[in-house]
Amino acid sequence: MSSLSSSDVDRFRGIVASRLGLHFDDSGLGQLAEVLGRRVKAHGQECGAYLAHVESRLAPRGELGALASELTVGETYFFRNPDHFRALTEIVVPARMRAQHGTRRLQVLSAGCASGEEAYTLVIVLRECLDPSWQLSIRAVDINPAMIEKARRARYSAWALRATDAELQRRWFKQQDREFALDQAVSGAVVFEERNLTEEDGDLWKPESYDFVFCRNVLMYLEPSAAQAIVKRISRSLVPGGYVFLGHAETLRGLSQDFHLEHTHGTFYYRRWTTGESGENRQEGAAFEPAHTFPLPPLSALVEGADTWVEAIRSSSDRILELTNSSPEPPAAGPAVEKAGWDLGGSLELLQKERFSDAWDSVQTLPPESARDPEVLLLRAVLLTHGGRLEGAEAVCHELLAIDQFNSGAHYLLALCREGAGDRTGAVEQDQIAVYLDPSFAMPRLHLGLIAKRTGDTDTARREFGDAFLLLQREDSSRLLLFGGGFGREALIALCRAEIVSCGDGTQ
Repeated sequence: MSSLSSSDVDRFRGIVASRLGLHFDDSGLGQLAEVLGRRVKAHGQECGAYLAHVESRLAPRGELGALASELTVGETYFFRNPDHFRALTEIVVPARMRAQHGTRRLQVLSAGCASGEEAYTLVIVLRECLDPSWQLSIRAVDINPAMIEKARRARYSAWALRATDAELQRRWFKQQDREFALDQAVSGAVVFEERNLTEEDGDLWKPESYDFVFCRNVLMYLEPSAAQAIVKRISRSLVPGGYVFLGHAETLRGLSQDFHLEHTHGTFYYRRWTTGESGENRQEGAAFEPAHTFPLPPLSALVEGADTWVEAIRSSSDRILELTNSSPEPPAAGPAVEKAGWDLGGSLELLQKERFSDAWDSVQTLPPESARDPEVLLLRAVLLTHGGRLEGAEAVCHELLAIDQFNSGAHYLLALCREGAGDRTGAVEQDQIAVYLDPSFAMPRLHLGLIAKRTGDTDTARREFGDAFLLLQREDSSRLLLFGGGFGREALIALCRAEIVSCGDGTQ
């Protein structure tokens, strides 16, 4: 058999993406080459013949399962992410019991169940909080046949129980040699099936079937198109008002507007809109680059002299206003801004020059039809915040979130408004939502650090400033222009560095 060529591996990557939905960037080509080599050898074929075999829609499920066994991550454990299960028992289950009081039945899907720990945890948790008269149906699916077989065996190592309460271990597990066997009352409550989530499967995705779905740490490994298709199927298969739990590093931002973001118990999850509710998926963000920035007094002086970050922004804006009013000539304009949709070029150019009042006047001259455009609303909210008109900014943010609830910029601006209104708890919550929706967003991290420092929580402040320091170095310049409060990248980085030093190194 001939050796593998780079074109063979690249073709294999495309097949893996189309048949399994899995995404591999160039750093994963070595792994793909190793797996391809092993499968070609196992089949005793030339590489081209094997690739044609798995590329065909007639390829046996067993071969796709073998590939999944080699290419997917199956590591998990019982009671992983316990905040999810607290939210489940205290919010989700009571809500679904109220909705299903007539049928007294709950149907659950564990999608991407791996070796079964998640599904079995759901059984244990639900048995603890459900009345025995309720009927519970739990379906667990995974593309990896080896994981499905392990899940059906229901025998686990001590390592898989590392986050399981000792009392629950005694109640539901029996040690057998070096393994722990699940009680039949738990292991018999789950139906495990080998399924490919990327395929249209009328049986798996029956409309309005499930009360809630756990699909944790699955989407993060998929091609965006595959992830979007799976989320659409989950949405269709959930009852209105049903819930979905994703992994802590996953979000529906950019994938779906069929869900309302929930934030309780220190975690995030989603509820499908019910009849009468809706979410519109609008494109957010504008592509533009900052030009000249006016000299400002030392940022540390502004921050120390203000009770809140939004006051520091207001002080910055006042200083800029003085400079613009005294300047005989405005700074040279940057490159012309090309903007699809409503013409925001003039407004953005004024924002580039930090002429906030003029930029506001420019936005106000847009046609009335632009009133619900997400980019127009975001720009209006930014300018209102710069001007210290926080009630107006908050109202505009809520308008924007009614259209695009996953807009991280709107949540960050709401955090500033909430802090300005004296609601630090609300400010922290909005910052946390912004960070969850976009972990690369530096400004909510910086704001969380400032709030934590003012409340005396230096450990949290140090951590948030450290994260902001790293993110600011690669933050998109257009987002810095919108949300930096009139301060440039270097000034914000210097602020983080100074605040980290002021918080100490954390040692006693």
